[in-house]
Amino acid sequence: MIGRLAVRSLTAHPVRSAVLAAGFGFGVSVMAILLGIADVVLSEARSSDLVGGGDVVIHLEPSVPASMVMSGALQSNQLRGRIRAAGPSHGAALFLLRDNRAVRVEAHGGIPSVEQAMGDPETAFNREWRDTADDAAWTHTTPETVLRQIDRFHEVPSAPMWQDSWAEWLYFNGRARDARFYLTFMVGPKQPDGSRSAGVRLQLDRGGHIENFSAPGRLSEQDALRAPELTIGANRVRLDGLRYVIDLDLRGDGGRAARGRIRIEASPGRLVPPIEIGGAHGWRTGYVVPVMSGQLDGALDIRGPDHLRQGYGGPPKPSAKAEGSAPQSEERISFDQGSGYHDHNWGFWRGVSWQWGQAQQGDLSLIYGRVFPPREAADPDRIPGFVGALGPDGPLGYATNVTIAEINDAQGQPRTISVTGRSRLLDVHMRFDVSSMVTTRMAQGTLSNGLNFLQMRGQYTVTGQAGDRAIDFTAPGSAETFRESPK
Repeated sequence: MIGRLAVRSLTAHPVRSAVLAAGFGFGVSVMAILLGIADVVLSEARSSDLVGGGDVVIHLEPSVPASMVMSGALQSNQLRGRIRAAGPSHGAALFLLRDNRAVRVEAHGGIPSVEQAMGDPETAFNREWRDTADDAAWTHTTPETVLRQIDRFHEVPSAPMWQDSWAEWLYFNGRARDARFYLTFMVGPKQPDGSRSAGVRLQLDRGGHIENFSAPGRLSEQDALRAPELTIGANRVRLDGLRYVIDLDLRGDGGRAARGRIRIEASPGRLVPPIEIGGAHGWRTGYVVPVMSGQLDGALDIRGPDHLRQGYGGPPKPSAKAEGSAPQSEERISFDQGSGYHDHNWGFWRGVSWQWGQAQQGDLSLIYGRVFPPREAADPDRIPGFVGALGPDGPLGYATNVTIAEINDAQGQPRTISVTGRSRLLDVHMRFDVSSMVTTRMAQGTLSNGLNFLQMRGQYTVTGQAGDRAIDFTAPGSAETFRESPK
């Protein structure tokens, strides 16, 4: 019945039926062509041979050095073969003026060698376009330049609500057979005379015996901004190629002194790039790890007050040694064939606390952390934690889906810390058993928050997966956290 009605309808108006049939046929054919073209365009857009093709397009703000990003984490084994750099480019509108007429033209600038390597049709066959000195500096950034860029100090931002709590510091730790050390070069806020307060603090851990050494100082703003080349009193950090060379001359309790030189070697690509968090009223804090794990060497001489009265390296008392001989160290601590770590923090620190830890074994390094800002700046409960794993050639994986649980003893002090981080490339569990602890009351000074700052040493047990690498090891490490100060 339905078929008969359709046939009669078509035959009753043959011209209209023919036009409709032709129209439907044309529409279907156009749709088929468009679908075919779309499939080709999509396939071409995914091609790594095209500028802008690939899995991810990274856009950087002008304040972020693109050469640093290209020379750092993107050089890991997992990513190196998949990276195609289109290079920086800039477009602008220009106007050609002639006979009182203006003609607008579009101008585009880029780096010739990079665009030629990408097969850009405009520059591919024009060999007269060559890189300038500035172009070469972008395309051939050295690992040392990257280190200096990420490890530089920052000008103090204008944020009146937090101004007096700004601090920035270089932190180093290391371990060898004889001892562990924890070292900080800190520069505080500006003083009324325009200078910056500064200081150096060293903690030595020898078999659970903790000894502290320090030296105060004051720097001009210009001297502070020379970091990582930093000199505070008789103490100095300098960067020699990829090696941090640290000279120390510090005083401890009872007139004791620690003097010597320590060196930590950085590795290209084995770093955590700068991370910065911002909040209300101009609050900000930042963190970078230039050396996740590096070769350590050097030594420290620990000397008593008698040696200090004679002068370090000067002649001893006649009764102690023959005339003209040098005084002997009470103790020499060697860090040869050890392993070192270096990070760098900056920001406004009033009311701030954090959780942090770091472990390494062989060519594998793991780090975790979480910052708790003051509530006037941001909601602490909404700031995620972070866990990252680095292998011999760069990052293996990271996660921000992180839980950090601290299990206390009867006195309310942490005995065990449990850290879990999960993402597509990382699924790891870290258990930290505390073996020793140094407590510092943060009631005064730049980092004042009315809490006790806990620096812990202990043993990490780590299991899980990072990228395509299974993780299962036990190794010594360190951690930091805070506790309320007793009233």
